[in-house]
Amino acid sequence: MATQRAGNTENVSVSLPVELLAVLRERTGKRGLSSYITEAVRHQLEMDGLAEIVAAQESEHGPLTEAEIEAASRELFGDAGHAGRHAA
Repeated sequence: MATQRAGNTENVSVSLPVELLAVLRERTGKRGLSSYITEAVRHQLEMDGLAEIVAAQESEHGPLTEAEIEAASRELFGDAGHAGRHAA
C-alpha cells in the first residue's frame, strides 16, 4: 500500500531479489537506497523514451544504418563512446 510523504514523494512497496537488495544496501547504505533507485528508474525511463524515438524513426524511414549509429554515438559520447562500442 502506498502512503503519502512530505514533499513530492510517495512511499511505495516493491519486491527485489534478496541478493540484489544486499548489493544495493552495501553500495548505498540504508539512507541512499531510495535515491539510487529513483535515479535508476529515471535513467530507465530516459532509455525507454530514446527507444521509442528510434522505433518511430525506423518505422518511418527504415532501420538505422551503421554509419548513422556511429555518427549518433560520436555525437553523444565523443570518440571514446565510438571506440567503446567496438571493444565489446
